[in-house]
Amino acid sequence: MECWDSAVSSLSWTLIIGGLVFVLHQRRNPTPYGRYTPAENRCCPARVAWFLQEVPAFLVPLLLLLLTEAPGSGGPGTVRTLLLCCFMLHYFHRSFIYSFLTRGRPVPLSIVLYAAIFCSLNGFLQGHHLLHCAQFEDTWLMYARLVTGIVVFVVGLIINIHSDAVLRSLRKPGETVYRIPHGGMFEFVSGANFFGEIVEWCGLAIATWSLPTFAFALFTVCSIGPRGCQHHRDYQQRFEDYPRSRKAVIPFIL
Repeated sequence: MECWDSAVSSLSWTLIIGGLVFVLHQRRNPTPYGRYTPAENRCCPARVAWFLQEVPAFLVPLLLLLLTEAPGSGGPGTVRTLLLCCFMLHYFHRSFIYSFLTRGRPVPLSIVLYAAIFCSLNGFLQGHHLLHCAQFEDTWLMYARLVTGIVVFVVGLIINIHSDAVLRSLRKPGETVYRIPHGGMFEFVSGANFFGEIVEWCGLAIATWSLPTFAFALFTVCSIGPRGCQHHRDYQQRFEDYPRSRKAVIPFIL
């Protein structure tokens, strides 16, 4: 398959512009999500919703990978496959593990639909770019960035998975009460799970050093960063003894 430069560039800039517009919109008119969604709008069970909206970001790159001629041992082809597998690993966990463990509230069908469309397009963007467009030179600088980026990605993935486990442990099945999360990165930020995901995609952006992964990392910051800030304010209002030293999303900064 040829590299569709125009499609890759257009989708990347759409993510960048869309993320910045979303931040501005959230500052003026926050979108109800999760605990802030009116009960009458919740219609899709959380486990079904998470699976349906996340699985395209795993299946689309997998399909592209299966349709692409396997690279020889070593070299740029192996690097491309490794980086794409990092991307797919996150969404494999989200689709086939997290979605069946979550105890979240039902989700509006519109959010599931929009998220599935986004994951499909982003899965194609990242998969097609890495398999058919990305160029990796055999230099020490490239390998230094690659190793650094993958380490950062893995650290973010561990933070994300651990933080989700902490949140799940706060409630017994059937409970709807809210409790203050403790442990791990929750000692530093209210949105530890969001922070972990941001770290993941920043790590992948470092490893690939490309416009599409940078665009996705920026979009992630713009889309879940405001949610972390919203959760932080909610925790502070809900609990009088909430730790005042915690930040919202970025430790010691924001």
